[in-house]
Amino acid sequence: MDFTFTEDQLLFCDSVKNFLQAEITPESLRASWDTDTGRSDELWQTIVELGLTAMLVPEAQGGLGMNELDFILLAQECGRVALAEALVETALVATPLLSALVDKDPRCASLLEKIASGEIRVAVGHPANELVSDAHVADWLLLPSGDQIHLLARDQVKLVTQHSVDPSRRLFTVEWKATDETCLAGGPEGVQLLAASLNRGALGCAAQLVGLAEAMVSLTVDYTADRHQFGKAIGTNQALKHHMANCAVKSEFAKAPLYRAAYTLSKAPQNADFAVSHAKVAAGEAALLAAKNAIQSFGAMGYTWECDLHIFMKRAWALDKFWGHTGFHKNRLHQWLMNPNAKIGADKTFGIQG
Repeated sequence: MDFTFTEDQLLFCDSVKNFLQAEITPESLRASWDTDTGRSDELWQTIVELGLTAMLVPEAQGGLGMNELDFILLAQECGRVALAEALVETALVATPLLSALVDKDPRCASLLEKIASGEIRVAVGHPANELVSDAHVADWLLLPSGDQIHLLARDQVKLVTQHSVDPSRRLFTVEWKATDETCLAGGPEGVQLLAASLNRGALGCAAQLVGLAEAMVSLTVDYTADRHQFGKAIGTNQALKHHMANCAVKSEFAKAPLYRAAYTLSKAPQNADFAVSHAKVAAGEAALLAAKNAIQSFGAMGYTWECDLHIFMKRAWALDKFWGHTGFHKNRLHQWLMNPNAKIGADKTFGIQG
């Protein structure tokens, strides 16, 4: 069995990576903090033109009909540049949720077509998250109520702004009323869809956390190579080298469970809980260690507003607790490991059994 990504997947990732690194810079992120929405319509339209919002939209609704494994490398690159736009949640959470209901409710098919073409944006709420991100620029919102999922237009809800440790994130409390007309699904189906959305949201966070960890390591390596004390670069200090080496190892080791989780979600989503939780825990540990060691390597200035490091560091702190905090995901892993029927072993690594 070939466990590597295909040449097409890698080439597309390189293309998107080059685009993101050219368009999303610390300077552009800082500039967005002073705007009303914190978002760029021009950037979003370019993202749409690249086909990124359409990747997981079914072909019948004008999308590319791809899956989580095709998107996971791109989500990682979104984290590497600390992309503020909600591309990952749109592609990995909103479109699969609507796709699951496309045969049940004609509104879902219409929304998917408009997501693919860039006519609308959709924000997603979930019981795992107290706040909804990017609700202010969304035309429609998918919101939970008990075991139900509701679809509401933005003019049907009231948004209350909440502040985040990360100035690039725009978070809101949503005040709204559930009705029969807004309900898309409920009962066992609603529970299943909410569980699937949690896994996809956590997978997207894990991918971004890996990208953030690598970005912080790269920033720190560059800084310690340029910063000189006593006539030599501080990066030649063995203690600093060990700090960054530990971060690099954590980040690299987080990739295997991340890609395995994407594979499991694409092949057997009903069995993906343990794989997603493993990825989220491993990626969170890598990003938090990178933030901690990077601050130490930069010295006190690493935490200051003027230093670019805090952009990535604060995003890592925020995403580590989004779509399920570490304790939640460790508990899911514990439950799976204690299951006497768990398929554990090297020969089960890429099996689709639970």
